[in-house]
Amino acid sequence: MIEQTVTVQNRMGIHARPSALLVQALAHFKSAVYLQKEGDRINAKSIMGVITLAAGYGTELKIIADGEDEQSAVDALVRLFESKFEEEGEA
Repeated sequence: MIEQTVTVQNRMGIHARPSALLVQALAHFKSAVYLQKEGDRINAKSIMGVITLAAGYGTELKIIADGEDEQSAVDALVRLFESKFEEEGEA
């Protein structure tokens, strides 16, 4: 099992588009992947789960992955967070 903390850097937070990108990025991984915000843990492969986290700008989330390709799954999500979900015009 791998855990890594990330911070939401895009100003709009994790709204519908970033949620979809996140779920799509995980679609081909076999590992179980979760996002945790404070006491709430959701399945990161569920778009509804991701949206219900209501993770705004500056929110810290913990990525938790468990399975045969856990490191690759975590790396894919970290890249998304670092790229601010490829949203243009972000400061």
